[in-house]
Amino acid sequence: MITNIKELCIMNYKKIIAAALISLLAPLSPLLSSRAMAQTWKMVITMSDGSRQEMATADIKDIQYVQSLPQLEDKNVDQILIKEVYNGGVMLDDGSKNFHFDKCIILYNNCPQQAVVNNLCFGFASPYNAQANNNNYGSDGLLTYQHEGIIPALNGIWYYPHSLVIEPYSQVVVNVNGAIDNTRTVTNSINYANPDYYCMYDPESGYANTSYYPTPADVIPTSHYLKAVRLGLGNAWALSVTSPALFIFQTQDIAPEAYAADADNQWYDGGAHLESGLGLKVPVDWIVDGLEVFTRSKPDDCVKRLTADIDAGYVWLTNQQGHTLYRNVDKETTESLPENSGRLVYNYALGVGTSTDPSGIDAEASIKNGAHIVYQDTNNSSADFHERQKCSLRN
Repeated sequence: MITNIKELCIMNYKKIIAAALISLLAPLSPLLSSRAMAQTWKMVITMSDGSRQEMATADIKDIQYVQSLPQLEDKNVDQILIKEVYNGGVMLDDGSKNFHFDKCIILYNNCPQQAVVNNLCFGFASPYNAQANNNNYGSDGLLTYQHEGIIPALNGIWYYPHSLVIEPYSQVVVNVNGAIDNTRTVTNSINYANPDYYCMYDPESGYANTSYYPTPADVIPTSHYLKAVRLGLGNAWALSVTSPALFIFQTQDIAPEAYAADADNQWYDGGAHLESGLGLKVPVDWIVDGLEVFTRSKPDDCVKRLTADIDAGYVWLTNQQGHTLYRNVDKETTESLPENSGRLVYNYALGVGTSTDPSGIDAEASIKNGAHIVYQDTNNSSADFHERQKCSLRN
């Protein structure tokens, strides 16, 4: 709501300035003859220190008035979790092939106080897929970057250009691809045309593939567009459709774009200095949460990419079926909240096979019933997550 008010103020500023210019130029209209039009007009800008800048009006293409958002103080950053990841896509209505341009990540504030985070970023580790050849294991059987205390973010990062505020026991939807109403073309996809949602959209970064990044729905404010730093090759941030190693992190004492621009922070997959394997060193201490995903299609080939201090386990995914990865409920803590009396819904039945929420609590149904959910967080996705039949945004 605050964002909308700010945008309204910016629009009003533009109208006021436009009206002032019209008012100033109106008396000059009789002078705007062909002779007068041949003259060169200049814009003179007087700065707050009294200095003046001049420029020919013919050289001015556009004027925009941008209001920067204030940076708030961090609060309860450690309570921000990855609640859900939908990345595997769904089949087209005719069943001919998979549609995967509709990914999303849902963050959650797992505590009863407001959470505020600055410089929040998204990255994924190498290789793109857990089943792919991994060149980052040493002779000791450990990931080479484990000794460095980092996790590499392959290909690039996305980040919030301003403070993110998440209310108590609330979520934030971040669209990764296709910030539009995808259900118009694929029935079982997701409608992201929602003013509360955020989206990864920054064509100027180099991530400009319109299949992944169509112009977002008009209802999503531009202040909800995330920014990106692209590294290496590619015109899209290639979050795996089968098995990503996703993590969120917060740069400390430096802006994300500045950190990513420093060549000393670059990392190369397998040590080979190839542009296709360029990534960013992310200190483990900066990482807020992570999720390791293995694919059910090649279970014997999957290898860990996140170190145990970030995620000691993994969760299985069957892609192309509209399935999502959903965090399990902390049953004991959730049931202990006084406000949840009579509001929790049980007999959860949206798991896939043996993968389900052991608490038995239907989190989404309970939330709709007014309950506050506390999710499990042991830094082990084998215990903390399950495969769900459909993304919660489709409920």
